[in-house]
Amino acid sequence: MSNLSVFFGEYIGTALVLLLGNGVCAAVTLDKSKAKGAGWLVICFGWGFGVMVGAYVSAPLSGAHLNPAVTIGVAIKSGDWSQTPIYLAGQILGAMSGAFLCWLTYLGQFNRNDKATLGIFATSPEVRNSVQNLTSEVIATFVLIFFILVIGDNQGLKTAASSSLLVAFLVVGIGLSLGGPTGYAINPVRDFGPRLVHSLLPIPHKGTSDWGYAYVPIIGPSIGALLAGLIYRLVFIA
Repeated sequence: MSNLSVFFGEYIGTALVLLLGNGVCAAVTLDKSKAKGAGWLVICFGWGFGVMVGAYVSAPLSGAHLNPAVTIGVAIKSGDWSQTPIYLAGQILGAMSGAFLCWLTYLGQFNRNDKATLGIFATSPEVRNSVQNLTSEVIATFVLIFFILVIGDNQGLKTAASSSLLVAFLVVGIGLSLGGPTGYAINPVRDFGPRLVHSLLPIPHKGTSDWGYAYVPIIGPSIGALLAGLIYRLVFIA
């Protein structure tokens, strides 16, 4: 895959993930939304469907990483880091674009907003404890990346183009099972890009962007991906 193909595949795919993912959070959270109060189950499925759409669109162009944690895990598995910066550039810009499009979609609701909106864009813990929050993100991301690395060896799934669907359902499952403590970023750009957009947008009464927590959904998923890649190599390659 060429660098240009990788960049645009990751940019478009990640933008779609964040548009639909942030979109379901906006739908459930904002007043005057028809989905107001629909709850955590709806949010988890919204994110899963977002991942499914982004993955199927970007797979022919870039292999559908859509997540620096996936890029790290795949690079450890293959030993090839040469296109990692291209993947990361497409992912962060795509995440920012998806968050912006979510805001544009719900502009009328955002303009009538009277409460903090960071939860629509980025994650935050229910119990703020750095070690606990990092551990939650490490474990949840490990599950995601290890699964992706293992099913990547299944030629039947590749032929049937069903691996993206399985990953989408896993994202739903991780949200339902492991997402309660932190809101399960499991993707550094999923949190950082929208958090940055939130800090820049002219949203009434939007509240803080909570940059003091922002390192957790970057470092936690990165560690989870490193562990998944290393254990994969130990178990399946060594």
